[in-house]
Amino acid sequence: MTAPRVRSWLAGLRPRLVAAFAVIMILGVTTAVGVSYVFARRAILEGVQDQTMLKLRDQIVAYLPTVSLPPSQATLDAFAATLKSSNALVVYGNLHATSGLSIDDVPGDLRHAVATTTNIQFQRVDVQGFPLFFVGVPVQTGGGKPSGLEVYAMTRLIDQQEAIDELARNAWLYSALALPLAVGVALLAARQVLRPVRALNTAASQLGRGRLDVRLPAKGSDELAQLVTTFNHTAAELERTVGTLRAMEADARRFVADVSHELRTPLAAMNAVTDVLDEDAEQLPPDTAVAARLVSAETRRLTRLVQDLIEISRFDAGRAELRREELDVAAAVTDSLAARGWEAGADLVTDLPAGITARLDRRRLDIVVANLVGNALRHGAPRVEVVLRKELGDVVLTVTDHGPGIPAEALPKVFDRFTKADSARARSGGSGLGLSIARENARLHGGDIVAANTGTGARFELRLPGEAW
Repeated sequence: MTAPRVRSWLAGLRPRLVAAFAVIMILGVTTAVGVSYVFARRAILEGVQDQTMLKLRDQIVAYLPTVSLPPSQATLDAFAATLKSSNALVVYGNLHATSGLSIDDVPGDLRHAVATTTNIQFQRVDVQGFPLFFVGVPVQTGGGKPSGLEVYAMTRLIDQQEAIDELARNAWLYSALALPLAVGVALLAARQVLRPVRALNTAASQLGRGRLDVRLPAKGSDELAQLVTTFNHTAAELERTVGTLRAMEADARRFVADVSHELRTPLAAMNAVTDVLDEDAEQLPPDTAVAARLVSAETRRLTRLVQDLIEISRFDAGRAELRREELDVAAAVTDSLAARGWEAGADLVTDLPAGITARLDRRRLDIVVANLVGNALRHGAPRVEVVLRKELGDVVLTVTDHGPGIPAEALPKVFDRFTKADSARARSGGSGLGLSIARENARLHGGDIVAANTGTGARFELRLPGEAW
């Protein structure tokens, strides 16, 4: 998997859901194990503490009546001997028992606490890595008065510490074992959550590709089910709206095609009449001659518009056909220019090298050349350059003028139907369909036309496949 795909996957919803579920589960397991460890450790230590303190207190209560105060050294030694522990110590003032626990081993803080209170005191210490538990008892007489005797006992917590360490190891082990379990549960949960999301994504992609009848089954009543229901309603409304628009567009195209064909017959008659008027215009009164020429020009303009509409309707209906033949492209372009009276000179410069051939439709190539060159001559400024070349197996024809160029806001829409870059051209001889028809003819050949500004004018580049089909 490449780095961009890895980053894209990591940024997706699945990793975040898995991470969230895994973190929550691990935190839960770790917390539960940690709490269990703390309570178990406390229970172990408190059990040892309580047992030691109770045992020591009972032994003191049993032997205390036999002790006379102030005690002698022998009495302290005998008292210490009766305590059933080799780690016991009896202290009275500066005297202390000579057997058992050494007075230097008793923590100073514990001795100070015992000397200043009447309650049993205890302290846990760690000596060279070994945990020890000390208990200190300030002995009182039968009347509840301090006797001055202090009894200390020490218990080693090695076994208990080993049990606590074992608990800690088990806690870490259970936490580690919870990780794969948490990831597995998270993957399962993420899969259940993301399944309808993936289905929605697939359906949305199909909807974007034009499959307006795509629908999803809505299961359950949660938020995702509501989202699926909303998607289905949206898709149904979109299908209905697009269907209506397509029907309206089809009706509009059919209307344009029908009207265009219906206009051909009366226009043919009108053109015949205007031809006669043009021939007799010299013999007509001046005002009548001007009106006749205006009618003739408008009739020709209407005829071109109808012809363009008929051509567009063929493309819309998918009835446009190519009649390919082997052409000398330079000769075909030259014939197109000559047929319209566009002679090479100062205003029109051509560079049409011979020997460039391709299988093209002559009539459609003529339409493209006429539209591109005619557009440059009408809306550009001299010099108009027409250059033909062969490039990477393609035939490339560029038409460049030296006019004001195409406005930046109009450049992306220059091939749209009925688009005119300048509102001042609204009554120009063009129909606004010429460039659109030219591009449709180029694409019918498998090529295309692109427009650009050169800084000193506009340039249109026609590119057609030169290989034989």
